Amino acid sequence: MKVFITGAAGFIGSNLCDRLLADGHEVFGWDNFSTGRREFLADAETNPHFCLLRGDNSDWGALTAGMAGCEMVYHLAANADVRFGLNHPERDLQQNTIATFHVLEAMRANEIKRIAFSSTGSVYGEAELIPTPEDAPFPIQTSLYGASKLACEGLIQSYCEGYGFEGYIFRFVSILGERYTHGHVIDFYRQLQEHPEFLNVLGDGSQRKSYLYVQDCINAVSHVVNSATAEDAKHGVQIYNLGTDEFCQVNDSIRWICDEMGLKPEIRYSGGDRGWVGDNPFIYLDTKKICSAGWKPELTIEQAVRATVRWFQEKGF
Repeated sequence: MKVFITGAAGFIGSNLCDRLLADGHEVFGWDNFSTGRREFLADAETNPHFCLLRGDNSDWGALTAGMAGCEMVYHLAANADVRFGLNHPERDLQQNTIATFHVLEAMRANEIKRIAFSSTGSVYGEAELIPTPEDAPFPIQTSLYGASKLACEGLIQSYCEGYGFEGYIFRFVSILGERYTHGHVIDFYRQLQEHPEFLNVLGDGSQRKSYLYVQDCINAVSHVVNSATAEDAKHGVQIYNLGTDEFCQVNDSIRWICDEMGLKPEIRYSGGDRGWVGDNPFIYLDTKKICSAGWKPELTIEQAVRATVRWFQEKGF
């Protein structure tokens, strides 16, 4: 199958490229390299079935031309800056919502009907129902990032309903592992490299979070897409939470990171139950649906955090 991946040089996108190529697909990778890294595609670029296209989702014409001949789109490109979203409110709209509209329109122009989309558990805001299932009522949105992703989901659902698209929406918890470049694990790691005697932590460290190892994430996405039936396609959109059946405190991740680095720093908390506006103090998704489909994660959260730190050390971050 010929597949098109937006955000192909990113953390998750590059890992997905490697997996799809290993499975025998022809992959067209699309990235503007604003945050993606060419070195993440080093293995993919040695494969004759991989084609790298440099472009931006704001350029509908180039996007449409790049997709020509493809049979499915994996849409991963996005602005994922949750913490500083209020500093540049238009960015989430343009790079997430409007960009998704362009992707869908490029698909429509090329008569491509299948899309897998990386959404987020942030669409649940500060959910009252914990663990949070896919059909939980949506509370007030607490981040522009989550709001923009929820708008993307709405667009995809509308195209599935109006144009007969087949959509797979995956609401991720935070993903960890090889090629991870954004989030508190790398923030803490870099702090401790700079000043190993102390660590600054936003909030009080009691925030409860969920994480998922990147290869488990790719396994889940591949499992759902590959096992889809004609009956599934009739339903238009399938939505899955992706995570593990557990959560940890930020303090837990601090302990694991410090242990891997052999450090015992002074922990300096800023105070409060969250680090910034939109920092949900408790994220824990119900994953019964994806597990009932025959998938299960291989790594625990602790194992994923430790594997990520070891990758930093191996690569000399």
